[in-house]
Parts: sequence; C-alpha cells; structure tokens
Amino acid sequence: MNTLNSIEIDVSVELGAATLPIHHLLRLGRGAVIELDAFENDPMRIYANNTLVAKGEVQVDDGHLNVVVTEKVVKPA
Repeated sequence: MNTLNSIEIDVSVELGAATLPIHHLLRLGRGAVIELDAFENDPMRIYANNTLVAKGEVQVDDGHLNVVVTEKVVKPA
C-alpha cells in the first residue's frame, strides 16, 4: 500500500463548458459572465488525469464546498 501513497492523480471537476472565439475571450473583463452548456441541476463531471470517471453534485457543508460522487462512469470494454 505504501507504493499507492506516492502516486499523484490530477482531479478536476467541470461545472460546464463553453466554446468562445478567441476575440471574445480577449474582450472579457472582470465580472464577465460566460454562459455554460449546463443547467444548475445538471451533474458535474469529475475527471482523473483528463479521463471522465464520475459525475457528482455540489453540497455546502459548514461553509465549505464539497463535491459528492453520485455516479461512477464505466468505460466500455
């Protein structure tokens, strides 16, 4: 098990995504709003090393944001 303790995995959570032309991106300023392709109740996508592994939802607990895994994503064999 000690070998597993030294393995690092990059975990990221995606709320949604948007595609913007570069000239729109360059015009964004403080307070700009980017419309995402997701709704507020849609599950978030959880990635490990850029591979989708699960979906989840946000929960607030004692002032902290938490991501709770609600579904594991199984890769087809």
